[in-house]
Amino acid sequence: MAPLLNLLALDTSTERLSLAVQNGAEVHTHEAAGGAQASGQLIAALYHLLAQAGLSLDQLDALVFGRGPGSFTGVRTACAVAQGLAFGARAGRGLAVLPVDTLLAVAEDAHARYGCTRVVAVLDARMDEVYCARYERDQHGWRARGELAVLAPEAVEVPPDWVLAGNAQAAYGTRLGGGAEHLFAQPRAAALLRLAPALLLQGLGCTAADALPLYVRDKVAQTTAERAARAARSVSP
Repeated sequence: MAPLLNLLALDTSTERLSLAVQNGAEVHTHEAAGGAQASGQLIAALYHLLAQAGLSLDQLDALVFGRGPGSFTGVRTACAVAQGLAFGARAGRGLAVLPVDTLLAVAEDAHARYGCTRVVAVLDARMDEVYCARYERDQHGWRARGELAVLAPEAVEVPPDWVLAGNAQAAYGTRLGGGAEHLFAQPRAAALLRLAPALLLQGLGCTAADALPLYVRDKVAQTTAERAARAARSVSP
């Protein structure tokens, strides 16, 4: 049985702001619009949720955040807030921080909502691409099957007996994964909480200074020539 911990989790990598606090067996959650609105309300919402759970920042065992991939601004926001809170906790002695891949959180959300154990997790990466990774769950937890990648929607492959889950269907429709059935799932903070105990036992927690975002794609803007080349490729036979 996983240990009962006091944890705070946050994710701002998508269009939704997702927060959760765990006080032993009790979980409190909060979701709201993300994007540009997230940074303005994030700190106040976190402290409000801690108060609902009857915890102070200093009573937490760890602070968990979705490290990406996802919105560059959102991923940076989550990382910066997690670092700042962790650095300042316990009179400067600090808290452990656990960065978690957002695509793994998508797989966990799909498992919780639909019972999936073999998940091709996708998140909209904009620029006509998706972030994609495969995860399989057994009695020991989740295992990555292959590398995390940035792909065109048509390039996402869904093996037999696997499901496609994430937030990209609205943007790409039947272009995504060869038209495979798509289950809506998000890297929700509650999923981060469920993943955290096993990941902490694996020694994946770190200090605030070592908590870093995962961007995958290090470029979000294209030159005029690059956009023209992409357009030409898209209409080539």
